Amino acid sequence: MKWIKNVVKDVVKKYKTNDPLELASLLKIHVIPWDLHEEINGFYKYDRRNKYIFYNCNLSNEMQRFVCAHELGHSLLHLKVNTPFLRANTLLSVDKIEVEANTFAVELLLPNEILLEYSHTNLSIYDIAKIFGIPNEVAHLKGDIFFSKNTKHTFL
Repeated sequence: MKWIKNVVKDVVKKYKTNDPLELASLLKIHVIPWDLHEEINGFYKYDRRNKYIFYNCNLSNEMQRFVCAHELGHSLLHLKVNTPFLRANTLLSVDKIEVEANTFAVELLLPNEILLEYSHTNLSIYDIAKIFGIPNEVAHLKGDIFFSKNTKHTFL
């Protein structure tokens, strides 16, 4: 999904940040923490040229950041599509737009430059993703560089 990586690169270059909350603010997207049901992480809503990201304020700070990045992905990749709730158990979703939003979030929160900083270590992509608050279930979406405890890093 190179096109998603390009969208991430463009937005980060233009706004000089990869912080999802800061990007949302700069993009005039309303971010609303809400006391959602424990099974609901967040959702994106488009209404009359207004964009909204709702995230569950009961989540850990790391998960709130990931959910915001995921929903930001929807706002940039699927502009006028209201997304269903991002449930805790849908991180493994095979739904096309959910995989795209997860890919966007992983690319945003874990740029190649960070991975290269860890290339001299024995950490796997999953270990590095955990350090940066990315759920284990989606770490594999980082497709440019593959880390394994038994091999050197490989560019794909």
